[in-house]
This record gives sequence, C-alpha cells and structure tokens, in this order.
Amino acid sequence: MALTLSQLRKQYIGPDGSVVRVVDLEHFSLGDGEQVALVGSSGSGKTTLLHLIAGILMPDAGKIVFNATSADRVDLARLSEARRDIFRGRYIGYIFQTHHLLSGFTALENVLLGMSFTGRKHDPAWATHLLKEVGLGDRLHYKPQKLSVGQQQRVAVARALANRPTLVLADEPTGALDAGNAQQVLELIRRLCEEVKASLLLVSHDPAITAQFPRVVTLAELNRASAGAPQVWPT
Repeated sequence: MALTLSQLRKQYIGPDGSVVRVVDLEHFSLGDGEQVALVGSSGSGKTTLLHLIAGILMPDAGKIVFNATSADRVDLARLSEARRDIFRGRYIGYIFQTHHLLSGFTALENVLLGMSFTGRKHDPAWATHLLKEVGLGDRLHYKPQKLSVGQQQRVAVARALANRPTLVLADEPTGALDAGNAQQVLELIRRLCEEVKASLLLVSHDPAITAQFPRVVTLAELNRASAGAPQVWPT
C-alpha cells in the first residue's frame, strides 16, 4: 500500500473550552498507483485530513504510514517538522483549489521552484516536459498574470508532479474552473499521475468529477467526526 491511515484523530479547542473533533478515522488505505476520489462537503474535515496526510498538520493520535520506496516504510506522524518538510517535498505532490503560483516568476520558474525544497538539482528538461504535457509548451516564459485561470491551474498541476511524487493530494483542484476546463485539468492530473506512477487522492464535491474514478469514498462514512456522531468531546 502507498498510504495507510489508522486511528487518526485531530481535534481543536473551541471558544468555550470544549474539544471539537475534526478528524476521527479508524482506517483508510490507498494502493500503489491507485486513484481514489474522496467526496466531502464544506466543513466535513477534508482539508484537515489532507493536511494531516501531507504532514502540514500533526495528528493528536494515530498513524500516517507511507511506503515511500520498496524498502522504506515511514510513519509521518513520528517525524520532526523538518523531516516532514523534506519528506513532503520528495514524495508528496499537493494541488490546491487555487493555484498559489508566485506572480513574479514564469510558468517554468514556478515548476522549477517546486524542486527547490528537496535538495535535488533543478531539472529544466523535466519541468519543460511537464508544461508541454499540460498544453503550455508555448507559455513557458509567461508569468501567471498573462495566463488564464485554467492555464494557471495547469501550471500548478505540473508543479505538483515536478519531483515525481509517489502520492498526489488534490483538494478541489477543479473547483474554481468552468466545466470544460475542469474536465481537462482532471484528465491531466490523472494521466500525469499514471506517467510518474503516483497514487492519487482527490477531494471533490462534484459528482461529474468523482464519477470518473474507479473508487469513490465518502468522507462522512470514513471520518466519524463528520458522520453524525457528537462533534464535541467533554474536557
């Protein structure tokens, strides 16, 4: 398995001092190269869950186990912040709903910057290949303000694949796009994940998007904190 989550729990202290559950998940696994759609409505804990998987947030309890390589089995929940940052840069690609491109840099430079946090050398040939694959071979030196919203999101897709990750997390990556661009971006994400042999976990509330995946998981069923159980634990 590429990823296994077990007994994962994240909570926050509410304004009244109560403990509010956000993630309470017993088990979830994602196979090598598998592509899974996770259906989650606003406020269901989907972004928190993805941030936990990416090591951006630390869980209060539980395991986040990656098989980063055939020989390495890593529990991200046990790594220091510095080691989580390195691991994320090398093995996880993250695609947000909005592109988060750096406005002062070109499309090619934005993709190359995605390689900067891993200790690996820049690979302009690979970055150029990715941008050509997403249909932007003639826009390599355009800055974000010269690109359409759909083109900007394509650059973000290329950036997420820059380090040939083993896992790609996509949080509503088509949410800001019209139907035509959304379909194109979805197809690009799935195809590029296949090219680099990355597993894909994509969150969406759009049935037109999730219906295209061979496996669809409902977050309300997976995450007990959003499944109708009491939302507050006693302090």
